[in-house]
Amino acid sequence: MLNVQSRHLPVPAAQAAAALDRLVVLWPAPPWPALELDRGLAVGSRGGHGPIRYHVAEREAGRVRFAFDRRIGLVGYHELLVEPTGAESSRIVDTLAGRARGRMRLLWPVMFRWLHEDLMHDLFDNVQRDVTGDEVSAARHGPWTRLLVQRRA
Repeated sequence: MLNVQSRHLPVPAAQAAAALDRLVVLWPAPPWPALELDRGLAVGSRGGHGPIRYHVAEREAGRVRFAFDRRIGLVGYHELLVEPTGAESSRIVDTLAGRARGRMRLLWPVMFRWLHEDLMHDLFDNVQRDVTGDEVSAARHGPWTRLLVQRRA
């Protein structure tokens, strides 16, 4: 599986990259489960959000890569990367790559893919607000997210 999403940001890459340092604070919780890491964004830090567990595998300015805990049924990684698109612009790219195993082979395409995409759009909204100071229209959630959020309420 490969799932890639991005958001253009009207700020230099260094400014957008600094937002990744605040990833735990900018994480959209609630309504999503909080992002918890036992040692912050340091390599080796373990944690996750809700049932999704991983550890920080790589970290550098403007980039963090999480490796999934294989016990959740995903073998691969989730990465956030900021790249320049011009002197005064950049984009944040979210990449989730790997293989689904066990029950995740069914759960990923039917449910978790859509939840992941909606979560990332909410995170991108928070990053954009943080780096620009502008109000951003909230991303519209898909049907799975709306159904599950209603069940949690």
